[in-house]
Amino acid sequence: MENEIVTILFSTFLGLLFLGAPITVALGVSSMISFLYLGENPIKFVQIAFTSVGSFPLMALPAFILAGALMEAAGISRRLINVAESLAGPFTGGMSAATVVGCLFFGAISGSGPATTAAVGMLMIPAMIKRGYDRGYASAVTASAGGLGIVIPPSIPMVIFGIAALGMMAPPEAVEKFGYFQTVSISKLFIAGFIPAFVIAGSLLIMNWILCRKHGYTGSAEGWSARNIFCELYRGFWSLMAPVVILGGIYTGFFTPTEAAIVAIFYTLFVGIVIYRELTFESLNRALETTTWLSGRVLLILFTATVFGRLLVENQIPAIIANGMLSLTDNIYIIWALIIFFLLFVGMFMETLAAILILVPVMLPVAYNMGIDPIHFGVVMICTLGIGFQTPPLGENLFIASGISNISIENISIRALPFAAVNTTAIFIIAFFPELSLWLPRMFGY
Repeated sequence: MENEIVTILFSTFLGLLFLGAPITVALGVSSMISFLYLGENPIKFVQIAFTSVGSFPLMALPAFILAGALMEAAGISRRLINVAESLAGPFTGGMSAATVVGCLFFGAISGSGPATTAAVGMLMIPAMIKRGYDRGYASAVTASAGGLGIVIPPSIPMVIFGIAALGMMAPPEAVEKFGYFQTVSISKLFIAGFIPAFVIAGSLLIMNWILCRKHGYTGSAEGWSARNIFCELYRGFWSLMAPVVILGGIYTGFFTPTEAAIVAIFYTLFVGIVIYRELTFESLNRALETTTWLSGRVLLILFTATVFGRLLVENQIPAIIANGMLSLTDNIYIIWALIIFFLLFVGMFMETLAAILILVPVMLPVAYNMGIDPIHFGVVMICTLGIGFQTPPLGENLFIASGISNISIENISIRALPFAAVNTTAIFIIAFFPELSLWLPRMFGY
């Protein structure tokens, strides 16, 4: 019976994807057909789906999406980018380096890869082209750096990972062999993602410098101006305070990630209306529309992916995959390589949030059986899937950058390959050195 259900579940799912059905439809229909084959009451399908969104941590999701949309409308993102550009100065490839730093800043308040690419790209891609950068290169570096939006906390995929892993206990044999594992929480994931985000940003800056030196993309002729830097820091003070308020409150334990998202909304409304005075009723309405559309899309995936994952767990698929991988080798570095390459492949074809919800029940038992900390595994998983934003055929960041620069996806994809390669190298470093993820949470007492 188990083999038949697995065959029906995956053949229906893959068949619908091949026919071009949306990921939500493929997940939902394949799950429903499996439920009917098992003779289950369809009401159970609805109950599982409803339970999946009935958690307090999930409230952070639409709240962070709204906060990011409001920050763009309020002019906060523009001022953050101006600060980054003033710091670049005459540095080789300074404008594109400012783009990477700008994505790091904006990612710390948006939590979304595509949102970061759109917000930063609208300002920086035309500016780089005007400065003499090739259109393809300007788009590629922006699309690649946009992936930092899901690594630097607060991160929407980290919220989803935390919800998916909530309540998943380590197998008894893993506990017997390695001892007790720490529990998964969104706060821990946020803190753990901080240093890996800077490792990936650093790898992008190194590759950017190498490529810009090769192509002759120099910085500004004026050099660094202390007065200009000070002025931009002064103008962007309230913008720079946004990630400090949000992340500082979470890291110090003053409020939870869900509460931090609400604080971010009210902080942005205050800055946009009272201080910058750029947040109008029309821009507020656009931000609400964006939030409604993105939240609905994510929740639909969450509904169906949770049911799909439940069927996998009930039919012991995670245990089968874990045993299969462990039968090949017990070398943790080879296991990490297999996991990373598998996630890279999945990220090319599947949306990040759907991939997390489907794969966490499958891959987390493998991590436990290898003695891998679940927080460390979550950070590596999200970093790896983030590369999918800059690789075809899905590559959401590529589509956004293409729309801004008006050149083909193929052109951008070729120029994004070096950045994808250096990102992968950075992920192997993060995977092989767990302290990069676990040192900061431990320092904060987790």
